[in-house]
Amino acid sequence: MHDVVDALGERFRTTERAASAKDRFGLQAAVDAVDLDTPGVGNTAALREIDSLYADNAVWFHHPSYVAHLNCPVAVPAVAAEAMLAAINTSVDTYDQSEVATSGGTQSNLQALFLARENVLARLDDARSDDGSDTRRGGLPRLRILATDQAHFSVARAAFLLGLDAEAVVTVPTDAAGRMDAEALRASLLAIDANGAIPMAVVATAGTTDLGVIDPLEPIAEVCEAANVWLHVDAAYGGGLLWAPRRAHLLDGIGRAASVTIDFHKTFFQPVSSSALLVRDSAAFAPTIHHHDYLNPETEAQSADAEPNQVDKSLQTTRRFDALKLWATLRARGAGEIGAMIDTVCDLADEVRELLEDQADFEVLGGSDLSTVLFRFAPPNADRQTCDELVPIIRRVLFRSGRAAVARTVIAGTPWLKLTLLNPDTGIDDITAVLDLVRATGHGILAGRTLEGGAA
Repeated sequence: MHDVVDALGERFRTTERAASAKDRFGLQAAVDAVDLDTPGVGNTAALREIDSLYADNAVWFHHPSYVAHLNCPVAVPAVAAEAMLAAINTSVDTYDQSEVATSGGTQSNLQALFLARENVLARLDDARSDDGSDTRRGGLPRLRILATDQAHFSVARAAFLLGLDAEAVVTVPTDAAGRMDAEALRASLLAIDANGAIPMAVVATAGTTDLGVIDPLEPIAEVCEAANVWLHVDAAYGGGLLWAPRRAHLLDGIGRAASVTIDFHKTFFQPVSSSALLVRDSAAFAPTIHHHDYLNPETEAQSADAEPNQVDKSLQTTRRFDALKLWATLRARGAGEIGAMIDTVCDLADEVRELLEDQADFEVLGGSDLSTVLFRFAPPNADRQTCDELVPIIRRVLFRSGRAAVARTVIAGTPWLKLTLLNPDTGIDDITAVLDLVRATGHGILAGRTLEGGAA
C-alpha cells in the first residue's frame, strides 16, 4: 500500500500531460500480452505491472489542460476515506453488515422515475372501479415523462427500463438559453391530459450537460404542484451550487421537488462514484421495500426497535459505503470551502467566455450557470462547413498528443468544442494555453489542407 501511494504521489507531482499520447493499438497490445491464466507473480510485481499498464496510461483530471468532461480532481480526504472503505469492505444494504455506515446512493434518476411510476399507478389503483381491470397493464402505455431536449440521456433510458412506450418521453420547449419554459410545460401537461395520457413525472435539469444551464425551478414547481405531478430535479451537475455562496440562489425551488439527484463526484470533488437520490417524503420509498428472511425479515421490520436497513431505500442490495468520502471531505474542509471552490470554477468559466468573445478566430455559444464553455475555432478565412469539420479533428489531435483534453458536442446541428471546468486550481493562464493549442492545431490543419489542394 505504501509503495502504491508513493508511486502515485510521484506521478501526480511530475505528470506533464492530460493523457499519455500513446497509440491506442499499442495500449491494447500491452494489455493483451498479460496472461492472467499463469501462476501469480506476487504482490509487488503485480502492483508494479498495473502501475505501468494503468497509471502510466491514465487520463489525469487534475491536470490544468484536462477540460473535457464532468470529471473533477478529488479532495485528498476523500481519497483516504476511499482506501478505508475499500479495505474494510462494508456493504450498507443491511444494518448487520454496516452498523454506523449509510449509503451515498446510485442510479438516482432511474430510481426516482421508478418511484414516480409507482406513485401514479398506486393512484390509478385507488381510483379504479371494481371491474377487476389491471391498472398496471392498462396504465403503463399511457404514462408520460416530460423533459427538455437538454435533459440527460438517462431519462430516456429509464423510461425504456421501466417498460414505458417509445413515445413516453415528451419534449418540453425551451427558451433561447436552453432552459425549460414553464408555460410551455403547463401547455404540454394540458395536451397530455386531453389526449387521454397520464403525466408520470416532470424532469427539470439543474445543470444541463452541454449548456450548463439550470431550468427555472420555482415556476416549474408551481406548475407541477397545480397539476399534482411528481417533480424530479436532476441536479447531478448543479447540485454543488447548494454550497456556493454566490450562486446557491440559482437552485431556489429545489426543495419543492419530490426527488432530487445529486452527483457528489462532479461538483463536490469526490472520487467516482458518490451520488445520492434525495426524496422529500420518505414514504415514497415504499415501492422499493421487499422482505426476505435471510436479509430483512418482515417481522423484525415491524418491531419497535427495527434496525435501519438501507436495502429498503435502493434498487441495489450490496453497495459501497460511498458516503464516507463526502463525510471525510466535509469534516476536513467544511461546506463553506467546498462551496467557494465551486464558485471559483464558475467564475473561471465566465472569464474564459469573455476572453473568447474578444478573439477574432473563435466563436463562443451563449452563457452558462455553471462551469461549461462551448466554443469553436472559426477563423475569418474558413467557411461554416470547414469550421464544422475542424471540431472533431482538433479534439482528436489534441487528445492523441496528450497535450490537452477537450470535449465536443452538437447543438442544433452545429458542432462545438466544450470546456468543462471543475479544477479550482486551474487559472485563466492555463486555459489560455489550451486555447492556444486549439488555435495552433486548427491553423495547422487548415495549412495542411491548403498544401494538399495546391499539390492536387
